[in-house]
Amino acid sequence: MTVTAEDLTRQATEFLANHDPASTGQLEFLRARFDAGLAWIHFPAGLGGQNAPRALQSVVDKVFTDAGAPDNNPRRIGIGLGMAAPTILAFGTPEQREHFLRPLWTGEEVWCQLFSEPGAGSDLAALGTRAVRDGDDWIVTGQKVWTSGAHESQWAILVTRTDPDVPKHQGMTYFLCDMTAPGVEVRPLRQITGEAEFNEVFLTDVRIPDTQRLGAVGEGWKVAQTTLMNERVAIGGHVQPREGGLIGIVAKTWRERPELRTPELRDRLVKHWVEAETLRLAGTRLRQQLAVGAPGPEGSAMKVAFSELNQALTGLEVELLGEEGLAYDDWTFRRPAIVDFTGREAGYRYLRAKGNSIEGGTSEVLRNIIAERVLGLPSEPRVDKDVAWKDLPR
Repeated sequence: MTVTAEDLTRQATEFLANHDPASTGQLEFLRARFDAGLAWIHFPAGLGGQNAPRALQSVVDKVFTDAGAPDNNPRRIGIGLGMAAPTILAFGTPEQREHFLRPLWTGEEVWCQLFSEPGAGSDLAALGTRAVRDGDDWIVTGQKVWTSGAHESQWAILVTRTDPDVPKHQGMTYFLCDMTAPGVEVRPLRQITGEAEFNEVFLTDVRIPDTQRLGAVGEGWKVAQTTLMNERVAIGGHVQPREGGLIGIVAKTWRERPELRTPELRDRLVKHWVEAETLRLAGTRLRQQLAVGAPGPEGSAMKVAFSELNQALTGLEVELLGEEGLAYDDWTFRRPAIVDFTGREAGYRYLRAKGNSIEGGTSEVLRNIIAERVLGLPSEPRVDKDVAWKDLPR
């Protein structure tokens, strides 16, 4: 039987009647919401959902928001929600789904992503972190880099090299890694902003049980593609209200500070306003597509457009503010849990936006994906396609 918006509204209302947000602890409330199938409603029954259409998620969320119910701090656990969860759902065993999804959604366990390496960033399939089978365990050794939130994470999604004798895309295996396991070391990476939201992670003889392998041995690239497609939608496909995000900040300054205006800046602001609105509407369409299927390569286009618009808007804001835009509020070294674009000053936004075209897939790589998988253009020549990973030049 198909679940309707009316069904979900009724269920959420009845749930709130039995779990008063004002008198129920946050964790207790979130656990109960998950168990009631009112978490991510498109997930299966028993795993936080009801196999309902994804498009109806906003119906449930509105009922809880209007009631002042606590949320799971989605910005803090975005990697878990946007990348780990859909991958575990797609490739996990029943035991893995039951074990990991509930504490992931409630925020009890924060997740990070151990993909990129110093020599395997844009070309992720070139990664060299080794995983060697040892009975019922795997011994993992290597280095990962640009790991957001690793300093606060209990778990990680991890891609490794398990067979160096086959071409690079074929010899990878995907794991769920306990970040508290012996041999896991997290070091901060200080950025141009002065903060260290990113980390480098060293794995030294880390034992991972085979029960924490996600997907088949040697199919890590296939599993990772699910993660990456969801990551790009999570980064670039978030639907904002009109003038939401950075365009709203710049437009507000323009309206409130007429002494800063020039004709040239006006032309650029209008151009970026149109681009932001176009991106917002495209994001809405992408979310509608997701309601009836899995994310595809179209998310790469959203991510490229999002990155370029963010960089253009932050540059415009600095120019608009003149000398004020050159000021920087705080160079204190800290390791934040989230990226706060709207709660900081223009100088921070300008510097931090530089990373948008790198993180979550570089714009150059994403353009190749768009060309090949969306536009159907011929693939770039790849001389290493049939060469064993161990024989690749480094």
